[in-house]
Amino acid sequence: MNDTPLRVGLVGAGPWAHRVHGPGTAAHPGTELAAVWARRPEAAASVAAASGGRATPVASFDDLLATVDAVTFAVPPAVQAPLALRAVEAGKHVILEKPLASSVAEAEQLVAAAERARVATLMVLTFRYGADVTDWLARVHRTGGWHGGSARWLAATLLETGYEASPWRHDGGALADIGPHTFDLLDAALGTITDVLHAHFAEQGQVWHVLLGHESGATSTATMTMHTPADPQITDFAVFGAQGYLHLDAGGDAGPRYAALLDEFVGMVRTGRTEHPTDIRRGLHLQRLLHAVTARIAER
Repeated sequence: MNDTPLRVGLVGAGPWAHRVHGPGTAAHPGTELAAVWARRPEAAASVAAASGGRATPVASFDDLLATVDAVTFAVPPAVQAPLALRAVEAGKHVILEKPLASSVAEAEQLVAAAERARVATLMVLTFRYGADVTDWLARVHRTGGWHGGSARWLAATLLETGYEASPWRHDGGALADIGPHTFDLLDAALGTITDVLHAHFAEQGQVWHVLLGHESGATSTATMTMHTPADPQITDFAVFGAQGYLHLDAGGDAGPRYAALLDEFVGMVRTGRTEHPTDIRRGLHLQRLLHAVTARIAER
């Protein structure tokens, strides 16, 4: 097994590149932040400097691909998908933000390319890498007998100035940004989500209400908004059934969770594994669910 640090390039220079991707990749013992590229060169230089100053800000995406073994993306879905396609076709392993792409067709094209290239892929579904969450899921699966579940994610993210320059978040709202996390965890707890039974969007408060059907026969509900000044934000999940009620507060620091993601990613690359519960195929499943929710809304 090769224990040489994996040379990783970072694409993007927004809030998550500064707070999570950059410093997380630079600090991890199994990875080296080798290059940073963003649309604005000065922004890429700022991320590189803030992440320890060892990474090289590069002039183009092609320059980044020529420098690294893997790429971590911190850009909007419409930007991520075409660049990630080029990365996997160049044989680079990838860490991908959610949503995976701007459409199901685009996500399907990217997944097909990653499977052909046989590269390692992981989605930045940070909840799934928290020890408290994995312990909760293990207990959920060990106990069984659950009839349903619920999720409440109430935050003020899109009321804060730090995200005023993030058009895709404002356009897609809570469904696009936190919907993938929410649906992923409900799906992981209760079994594959097979149907969006109902969906409603309330203009007042920018609130999404979704009723989901699972392959197991269970149903779950999700209420999501990024326009509620809850302090701290509420990230409540629960399952209920014959064994009672099992609750989880999924809140936590993204830094340690991203480090755990990198543990998994490095292990995949070193052992040649390309399958993982939160790999690119998971991103496609979630993309289809987002599309199904918007289709339900359009029916009303």
